[in-house]
Amino acid sequence: MDASSVNPTGMRRQPRQVRSQERVNRILDVAAELFMTEGYGATTTNAIAKGAKVSIGSLYQFFPDKAAILQALALRYGELLHQRLSALDPVDMAQLPLPIYVDRIIDITDQFFSEHPGYYAIFMEVQGTMPELDAIEAEADAELMEDMILSLSHRNAALDRADYEAIAFVLVKAIGTLLWLALGQEKSFRQRLVTETKRLTLHYLQSYFSVRDNLS
Repeated sequence: MDASSVNPTGMRRQPRQVRSQERVNRILDVAAELFMTEGYGATTTNAIAKGAKVSIGSLYQFFPDKAAILQALALRYGELLHQRLSALDPVDMAQLPLPIYVDRIIDITDQFFSEHPGYYAIFMEVQGTMPELDAIEAEADAELMEDMILSLSHRNAALDRADYEAIAFVLVKAIGTLLWLALGQEKSFRQRLVTETKRLTLHYLQSYFSVRDNLS
């Protein structure tokens, strides 16, 4: 199945009232905890409904199955990370020396992963098995790339759009993959990998941008 043809939300309907949104949030919170502690395969929709203190019928009003809940969680994690990174003003970021620029982006991403351990624990179990999740990841990465293109264009407007697109693609994929792999490592080595990710990113960006940044 082509991931681009998949409905990424997976939900039967979107909550329209505050009360319904709160119910959906409880379902997602409980599901995230159960997926992390019990495993996705071992968790049932009945257990999720019980933990969220809703009827199974109420759960099915929004989610047709467990996979749809997982898709909604993936969307929520992606949106949360995007909110963190998009809060960085592109004009202000363009004024920072490259080493500080790199630190900000990677530290925020690494902190997000640290604060949401379920992101790694849950999706490692199902990685590569659900085209819907691939579609969600691709969409989330595309949003991050657009933000990075905007930020980099403020730093140096002399490059072509194709240059910014290539740079943003490399950075989003490289940073995301390296920090993701670092999550499965022992703590001290994980921190070393974060440092190495910064080193790699900085040298890559210095190959494109100004002498002033190279000397910062």
